[in-house]
Amino acid sequence: MSELDAAVAAALSADGHLADLLPGYAPRPEQQEMAAAVADVINQEETLVVEAGTGTGKTLAYLLPALLAGRRTIISTGTRTLQDQLFHRDLPLARQAVNRPVRTALLKGRGNYLCLYRMERTLESGRLENRALADGLQQVRAWSGRTRSGDLAEAPAAASEPALVPRITSTADNCLGQECPLYSECFLMEARRRAQEAEVVVINHHLLMADWALREGGFGEVLPQADVYILDEAHQLPETAARFFGLSVSSRQLFDLARDIRLEQQREAGDAPGLSEQAARLERATADLRLVLGDGMRTAWRTLERPVGEAAEALAHALAEGIAALAPQAPRGKGLESCHRRANSLYQDLQRFLAEPDEGGQVGWVETRGQGFYLRLTPLDVSEQMAGQRARHGRAWVLTSATLAVDGQFGHFLERLGLDDARTLALDSPFDYPNHALLYLPASLPEPSHPDFAEAYLQEAQTVLEASRGRAFLLFTSHRALQTAADWLARRGHHQLLVQGAAPQQQLLDRFREAGDAVLLGTQSFWEGVDVRGPALSCVMIDRLPFGSPADPVLQARMEWMREQGRNPFATYQLPEAVIGLRQGVGRLIRDASDRGVLMLGDVRLVQRGYGRQFLHSLPPMPLTRDPAQVRAFFADQSSTSS
Repeated sequence: MSELDAAVAAALSADGHLADLLPGYAPRPEQQEMAAAVADVINQEETLVVEAGTGTGKTLAYLLPALLAGRRTIISTGTRTLQDQLFHRDLPLARQAVNRPVRTALLKGRGNYLCLYRMERTLESGRLENRALADGLQQVRAWSGRTRSGDLAEAPAAASEPALVPRITSTADNCLGQECPLYSECFLMEARRRAQEAEVVVINHHLLMADWALREGGFGEVLPQADVYILDEAHQLPETAARFFGLSVSSRQLFDLARDIRLEQQREAGDAPGLSEQAARLERATADLRLVLGDGMRTAWRTLERPVGEAAEALAHALAEGIAALAPQAPRGKGLESCHRRANSLYQDLQRFLAEPDEGGQVGWVETRGQGFYLRLTPLDVSEQMAGQRARHGRAWVLTSATLAVDGQFGHFLERLGLDDARTLALDSPFDYPNHALLYLPASLPEPSHPDFAEAYLQEAQTVLEASRGRAFLLFTSHRALQTAADWLARRGHHQLLVQGAAPQQQLLDRFREAGDAVLLGTQSFWEGVDVRGPALSCVMIDRLPFGSPADPVLQARMEWMREQGRNPFATYQLPEAVIGLRQGVGRLIRDASDRGVLMLGDVRLVQRGYGRQFLHSLPPMPLTRDPAQVRAFFADQSSTSS
């Protein structure tokens, strides 16, 4: 046993430091096994893929070996919320447990930090649409004199107002870097400096991929070099990587550029009014493209009608005119120089998008959201790029999540990320699913494609809600199904109905916990990363198996690409992705050893189709019933137990 192995085993033992820090601490075999495996791959400088079921204690299982190894480590997780939790709660506990000083740093993407230069320019311009935005800007200004981090997560609520955010934050496009007059006071640069000096840096997957994409493009780096990389919530990595190794042009980038051209013309080139006219042309061309795209669009670029292509070409022409107008003015100031560079970059990206949207294993597609749009080129396979990045960075790698395997096999995940040489480890949840959970699959439901499915499913959900006395998550695979359910339940007088979109996610979760008998309806963002413990959440209902939409342009292109390779896209891609997605939703039910609950699945394909076995075999071991009387009995027993 190596010195690191021994130290990790001691830390997690019944008489180790954790036992002193956590009242009622008892060693968990699953946690000890994972920690030993992490220590070993750090020693051997190898790669480990580990699925750790809910309740394993995976965070400490990788933190303790990382801290005890004394090597520079980057820890990346799926969301900023989890990142904050890891840094502010779990990491301090792990530092105490190893009983040694460790320099740590929290680093987020630049959009999470106040940009003093952008804030000052906005204050200087005095141009805001309404009094509320002006008041919000003054609140942020006052906070800027008090904050040490500049992290907008700590700022007044006004800082998150969508119309204000681009005026107080920078992007990679508009940041002046070392040419900024406020560079010495920059919160982002200070956070990056601390990260460069730290032994352990906590980031998120978006920042990790952005850093790799930056290095690949030859534009420097954000993150320090590290010996050990630990990627939590690793099931999110394939899609995150596809976004960052692709290309995107958004209406926000274009409108921001137009606004900044106008602002910098006033500051640096007051005698060149033509710049403001060019900015107005760019805004009109951007708005015209949004108008012809229509609402609620998510489709392949090659399928769109000629007017869309003409509007995109007109946008490219407006950008080219802007570049020509900016070129002679750029030397007059850093702001104008930045605008010229950004216009060039956007023009090149737009031309690349229009020239070859469906070549070289990538797909061009367009998406509209609200008043905005995105033009995207997405690679269909990131395995080679991910394998290359892993070879270039770090010596030891740990990728972990509660949901990586399909029917006990890791092949799908390993293939998507190019992890041919990785060790794998699967650790079941220590929670008592056979006695604490019940899987209810209603017997009378039609298949989800049947026109009567929605009404029949909601009738069954109503029956279960009466038995559970609320206390439920209803998770849906589409916003349309969610809204149908919200309207249906509201008409039946559910007084504690919380619907995604009615308030920020954290606010909805706080209300759900406080109410104790609420019903929360959510789509994708509530399927994972949500932790509600105790009887307030005693039932999770999922309407249908989460297969990707057949209309999704990336899925369509990936399926065609796989067929060309002679592979079955359903068996090798759609099915395993849906299994992992379902497991994420199911994971909301039991979050603590004392939790009890019912999982209702409304999709009869689980028992009527052969592939349903893969879903059932991938779920935690819990009894299955098709009888609503057993559901009522479960909740009656739960009620008598808790009284």
